[in-house]
Amino acid sequence: MAVRHRLIKASPDTVWAVLADGTRYADWVVGTSASRPVRGSWPGTGAAIRYQVRLGPMRLTNETIVRRCVNGSALELEVQAGALGTARVALELRPWGEHCLVLVDEHPLQGAGGLLHNAGVEMLIQLRHRAMLARLARLCEDRTDSADTPVPGRPTGAGTAKGGARG
Repeated sequence: MAVRHRLIKASPDTVWAVLADGTRYADWVVGTSASRPVRGSWPGTGAAIRYQVRLGPMRLTNETIVRRCVNGSALELEVQAGALGTARVALELRPWGEHCLVLVDEHPLQGAGGLLHNAGVEMLIQLRHRAMLARLARLCEDRTDSADTPVPGRPTGAGTAKGGARG
């Protein structure tokens, strides 16, 4: 079971906004090149995203299904990876001062991924999680930075990623 964490210098609300946007899945999930919601209302339980993985000239299409959602704090996904089987990926958001501690926990459920799971595979998952959390941090921290930067024509204090209404 691969568990990794990262402190993201953005509020839990900002991090959740990225996770809750099904069209942004490929922006933070390593290995995906495109994604789109296909069922339900992401990130509600039972909702699904279809995503593509590119391996050279090949394109594989798979799905990720929300198995559990606690709005603003927890998202548990079943990632379907074709011949590799399925995996459970759980993301937990914890307030840490004004920032957000994100924990990711992944383990195989079915298929070849479970049969071949060993210390080497665990190491690869850890590397993937490190990259995934770095991408998520970059998206969230950039969003916070841009929200803090005055934009000509936009009143200050409104429309920020820290909780103001967009206008």
